[in-house]
Amino acid sequence: MESTRGTVAELVMQGWNDHRTGLWFEGRSLTRHEVAAGAAARAALFADLLEPGDRPHLGVLLHNTPEYPLWLSAAALAGAAVAGINPTRGGAESARDLLHTECRVLVTEQAFRPLLDGLDLPGVRVLVTDTDDCADLLAGYEGVEPDDSRATPADRFLLYFTSGSTGAPKAAICTQGRLVAAGRSLVRHFGLGADDVHYICMPMFHGNAVIADWAPALVSGAAIALRRRFSASGFLEDVRTCGATYFTYVGRAVSYVLATKERPDDRDNPLRLGFGTEAGVVDAAAFERRFGVRLVEGYGSSEGGAAVQRTAGTPAGAIGRAAPGDDLAVVDPVTREERPPAVITGDGRLMNGNEAIGELVNRGPHHFEGYWRNPAADAARRREGWYWTGDLFYRDADGFLYFAGRTDDRLRVDSENLAAAMIEGILARYRGALSVAVYAVPDPVAGDRVMAAMALDDAGSFDPDVFAAFLAAQPDLGTKMAPRFVRVVEVMPVTATNKIHRVGLRREGFRCADPVWWRPPEESGYRRLTDGDVAGLVAEYRARGREELLPPAVVRPAVGDRRP
Repeated sequence: MESTRGTVAELVMQGWNDHRTGLWFEGRSLTRHEVAAGAAARAALFADLLEPGDRPHLGVLLHNTPEYPLWLSAAALAGAAVAGINPTRGGAESARDLLHTECRVLVTEQAFRPLLDGLDLPGVRVLVTDTDDCADLLAGYEGVEPDDSRATPADRFLLYFTSGSTGAPKAAICTQGRLVAAGRSLVRHFGLGADDVHYICMPMFHGNAVIADWAPALVSGAAIALRRRFSASGFLEDVRTCGATYFTYVGRAVSYVLATKERPDDRDNPLRLGFGTEAGVVDAAAFERRFGVRLVEGYGSSEGGAAVQRTAGTPAGAIGRAAPGDDLAVVDPVTREERPPAVITGDGRLMNGNEAIGELVNRGPHHFEGYWRNPAADAARRREGWYWTGDLFYRDADGFLYFAGRTDDRLRVDSENLAAAMIEGILARYRGALSVAVYAVPDPVAGDRVMAAMALDDAGSFDPDVFAAFLAAQPDLGTKMAPRFVRVVEVMPVTATNKIHRVGLRREGFRCADPVWWRPPEESGYRRLTDGDVAGLVAEYRARGREELLPPAVVRPAVGDRRP
């Protein structure tokens, strides 16, 4: 039965007298009562660790072990906020994130202890969960009953970091009330209930796992099943073992599962729904054919400012329409004028991208609660009374919205604005393409040039003549869209949340360790980029005073060192 309670703490409390299974992990389980009891003990310990005047902010640097939801629940009872620390950012960056969010306690595990070696963390108490010292501390609080009296819907609960594609990541604020509202919305939208089992395989330092998976489980009273780290090969076995019915995903996770070896019993599983972003139309259809599980692509600004909901009749490729209460528009970020409707062919090709693509804004009330200690970023999101998502979209004549990438991924080529996601959609049609990323490298004169990284089913099969002919045959490929450089990778680099690591690709540019093919000016075909070509390009940048825009060179193999 769905709860109508208004704080996360109250949702934790309702498990106190419930002895149904609440959590699965690596063959072990906890009842909902044991989860509530564990949360109460940790909340009391956390309160005693704080000094007078300390902000009740808790850093969590953990894999998806039971300790993660236990400390989230403890923070809710304590009226505290959790800053999820991304272990892939490195030690110095983790220290920056902890100090920026003013965490006075950091909960971690022995696997991440080396990450903290040598770091200056003044005033931060470190608890290592899988040690006798931590167990002894918690033993002193055994038997403490949960108390939700300190929590209110307005309490900060999450300080979760954005991806940080430019500069240091920003810590978005999510209150207890907003998290409960988000969980309640998903429960209603998808018909989730207490008999469901939510499989959490995405990292819990990321908003997707907490907001879209853990929160609706709390609201409905469902059990959760944890995977320490995402595993494509272990996905189906986990789902069957714990009886998972619902899961969330981001980035390339779905494609990695699809890349595992097919078996005749793949459809023999309890799943009924997957919810996430960036699976893509092709992979979503393939997943449903193979596993009998519907994937629903959704869009919600992680900061809470805008949402798009998929409804019956949503065309292939579209995300959906504006969620109830949102006044969404696709606008020119400079003039604020609405973009014209998209012209889309019967096979889903966008024919007027340069005119139709703009930034998605919410002109009505929104739930953005700000960034922690970042007034400039707050102002940029809220400028001129609108909420600016930072995401590119286009809208068809019937009002359906289509995602076209991040504003950070927009390229400006010969004074024309291009959306990387649109070019990626075209290149993904190339024979054998498993994954595609499009990004900007600086032009020697002004603006950008288009570069693409492509992972193929056979990394040595790239044929420059076939590729050039393919581009020439694409009716929706504008004259400025064809990549100047094509990097062929064996495996597409990804972040900890399985999203393509575009920042790393941009940083390396065309002077990378992988084979690169390029189309020289005034030429229609592609050829292998040589050291001599690179030297000539660098000299051109230097002559025009733009060499400093190039990323540092990476040691490149000679052309003959790898298959062409």
